[in-house]
Amino acid sequence: MSAPPCFGNLLAALPAAGAEESFETLFATPHCRVERIVSHGHTSPPGFWYEQDGDEWVMLVQGSATLAFDGSAEHALEAGDWVLIPARCRHRVAATGAATVWLAVHVHATQA
Repeated sequence: MSAPPCFGNLLAALPAAGAEESFETLFATPHCRVERIVSHGHTSPPGFWYEQDGDEWVMLVQGSATLAFDGSAEHALEAGDWVLIPARCRHRVAATGAATVWLAVHVHATQA
């Protein structure tokens, strides 16, 4: 017998603003992870860059945000916008609005 389905709502029970962004894993396998990220005006620390081993697809569900990519212009996002960030692409969160909700899919790098 298979497991029963799971249901949820990305916009339900949003965490209150705090010192850090909120990360909640919604689904994970050895090859990918899906998470909800909630930002309330959070940004990456000055001089900090994400540089992940795997690809990341991220969609802005609610709110607004600006992503910066090393060596190129900043990119503003509004609700419904998505971006595919290739592995090893240096990026940072330059700005977020209040109650900004992201849906992120991380594809883990495979061993050769």
